[in-house]
Amino acid sequence: MLASPMRVVILADPLDNQHAGIHYYTWNLVSQLGKVNSDIDYYILRRKKDELFPEDKQIIIKNFRFPGYAALRMFWIIPRKLRKLKVDVVVEPAHFGPFNLPKRIKRVTVIHDLTPILFPHLHRFHSQLLQRIFLKGILRRAKLIISNSKNTAKDIESYDPTLKNKIISIYLGRDEHITYCEQADYLKRMFKGKPYFLFAGTIEPRKNLTALLKAYELFRDQSNDAPLLVIAGSQGWKNRIFFEALRKHPFRQDIILTGYLPRHLMAPLYSQAIALLLPSLYEGFGLPVVEAMSCGTPCLLSETSSLPEVGGKAALYFKPEDPASIAKSMIKINTDESLRRALSKLALQQAAKFRWKEYALIFDQEIKKLINE
Repeated sequence: MLASPMRVVILADPLDNQHAGIHYYTWNLVSQLGKVNSDIDYYILRRKKDELFPEDKQIIIKNFRFPGYAALRMFWIIPRKLRKLKVDVVVEPAHFGPFNLPKRIKRVTVIHDLTPILFPHLHRFHSQLLQRIFLKGILRRAKLIISNSKNTAKDIESYDPTLKNKIISIYLGRDEHITYCEQADYLKRMFKGKPYFLFAGTIEPRKNLTALLKAYELFRDQSNDAPLLVIAGSQGWKNRIFFEALRKHPFRQDIILTGYLPRHLMAPLYSQAIALLLPSLYEGFGLPVVEAMSCGTPCLLSETSSLPEVGGKAALYFKPEDPASIAKSMIKINTDESLRRALSKLALQQAAKFRWKEYALIFDQEIKKLINE
């Protein structure tokens, strides 16, 4: 037992400045920690208040849009506030910090992936540069590093072997609001009732979408069926080559880009897809896989990085650098109804292994260990 309540602050800016994976991670983490019967007092530090979380557990430090303020806030204003609050542990869910803290405050950094280090050419220059300058120091100053897969933990250790004894892996959970449901009217109108393959994620080079476009062309050339290819997600960076390939695609009229979709549309989007296609060159975890499997949707995945960990035996795998391999898996799932049913059943079983409640419990236990060291 802890002698007295300990104060842990989670730097929760992703709740306010992101809409993709790290946003959902942070939201689920702080939501579930609020339900854990813990000796620890958890607080979240963020840019604006939210009625979803207790007011007395939110520390608000606004962000103003003038040159240099973001750096000032990160390197001076936030650390000053944390020192004043006499916190015991600071957790950074976005893996870029925390910075400028006294040694008595223990640092926890969450690493979702190391793509800016492993695949720098797939990222914007400033992102590569910041990671090269700061990441090794961040990791060495951290008392605990949390990864979301064994593959990511292995990558961190390869990047810096001195970190081995302070890395733990905790699998992410599934959104329990995302389960099988009928297609929403909005999606019916958008897709005109046609069957479709689905990609869900940001349009950026790591997702390997130019290979997916080529695979879809090969699939259509070899198939009598004409399902749509739906690409759901926001535009990211370095996607000029993708949009050029899309513009020239022989089946462009059957490729739909939805843009960012609100969460309430994701369950019907996954549920009615022939399969989720994730041809990523690298994933630290792959939340869309768990979400699709929660709806009983078959998954066609790259055989790389963490995806075999997450998909297990409930998915088909292909070589992401080979469009013919991707197309082969598309043909297989599209023509074999018994395979679709079998994978659907396995998908539900696999998805049940990923629970945010369990994530929060393990997280809380590890923070207690850290405080008591």
